[in-house]
Order: sequence, then C-alpha cells, then structure tokens
Amino acid sequence: MIEKIGTNAGVVWNALHDGGKMTLKALKKATKIKAEKDMYAALGWLAKEGKIAFEEADGETFVSLV
Repeated sequence: MIEKIGTNAGVVWNALHDGGKMTLKALKKATKIKAEKDMYAALGWLAKEGKIAFEEADGETFVSLV
C-alpha cells in the first residue's frame, strides 16, 4: 500500500508540474487516479513533505506545487 501511495504521489506531482495549479476535480482527471482514497492519500503524502499547497476560492479547492 505504501508503494502505491508513493507512486500516486509521483503521478500527482508530475500532473501539477506540467499543468500548474488545478482544482481537485481537474487533478483527478489529469492523473486518472480513480479512487478518491488513493488521490487523498497521495495528496497527504505530498502535503506532509511540504511539496504542495492548498487554496480555497469560489467554493473550490485548488492544489499547486510549492
């Protein structure tokens, strides 16, 4: 499970690196990570490492690289 989370974290990081700041919905589409729990685990991994930032605007959550 830890390996899968790390792999998904890499996929999320690459999507943000290539596409810039995204909504959670756009990020899920860009990464093709199907399960929400897998997406949130990957985001948690990156957040713990201080690699991403979250921003709330207009009722949406945006994620970007730090």
